[in-house]
Amino acid sequence: MSEPHLEIAGLRKSFGGVHATDDVTLTVARGETHAIIGPNGAGKTTLIAQLSGLLAPDAGTVHFEGRDITAAPAYQRAHLGMARSFQITSVVMDMTVAENASLAAQAHAGSSFRLWQPAGEERHLVDAAHKLLERVGLAARATTPAAALSHGERRQLELAMALAGTPRLLLLDEPMAGMGADESMRMVERLATLKAQPNAPTILLVEHDMDAVFALADRISVLVYGRVIATDTPQSIRENTEVQRAYLGEAA
Repeated sequence: MSEPHLEIAGLRKSFGGVHATDDVTLTVARGETHAIIGPNGAGKTTLIAQLSGLLAPDAGTVHFEGRDITAAPAYQRAHLGMARSFQITSVVMDMTVAENASLAAQAHAGSSFRLWQPAGEERHLVDAAHKLLERVGLAARATTPAAALSHGERRQLELAMALAGTPRLLLLDEPMAGMGADESMRMVERLATLKAQPNAPTILLVEHDMDAVFALADRISVLVYGRVIATDTPQSIRENTEVQRAYLGEAA
C-alpha cells in the first residue's frame, strides 16, 4: 500500500473544557477527495486550522508526504504544497478578478520588488492569472471588479487563488457556504473538473452541503464532538446507522 498523502494521528485541541478535536486519526490517500462532515460545533474548522498551521494542536501529529509537519508554520506548509480556502471569502474587492489572481500568482512566484509596478502589469503574472481563471470558469470575468461578482463567483475566484501555487493538497473549508442551489451546482462541476485533470491535487473537503459531498467525495469521515465516528465510502456512510443517528438523520 502506498504511503498516505496526509496522515493525522491522535490530534487533540481543547478550548477550556471543550474538546474541539479529540484524538482525530485518519489518512488521506494521494489524489483522493476526502470529505469531512459533521454537525455545527463538531470541530471541522478547528481541524482544518490545525492542518493548515494556523492553530497548534495540544497533542498528536500531522504528516504530509511522509514529513512531520506538526510544528511547521502555515507559510512553510504552503511552500511544501498545501493550500487552503476559507469559509469567508478573502478576495480584494477593490481589485479586478484578474488582479486578484495576479496577486496570488505573485505571492507564490516571489515578489519582483518593483513596488511602482502593479502585479497586474507583469506579463508572466497576467498569463498565470488567466490560466487560473480558465481553470475555475472565470476567464470571461477577468476585468470585472471583485465587488461586482456574485457570491458564488467570489468563491470561484478564491479557488483560483488557492490554486496559484499549484498545491498538491487543497484544504477546502465549506466552499459552498452561502451559495444558492444553482451556484452550488456550478461549484461542484468546477471541483469535479479539477479532480479529473492530470496531476490534480488531493482534496480535503469540509462541507455541509450533502449533495456536494456525495457527488465529489471518494471517502467521507464523520466528525461528532471532535471525534471521528466513521470513515468510509459515500454509500457506506449513507447506510451507517450510527452516522444516521448522530448527523444525517432522515436526510440519509
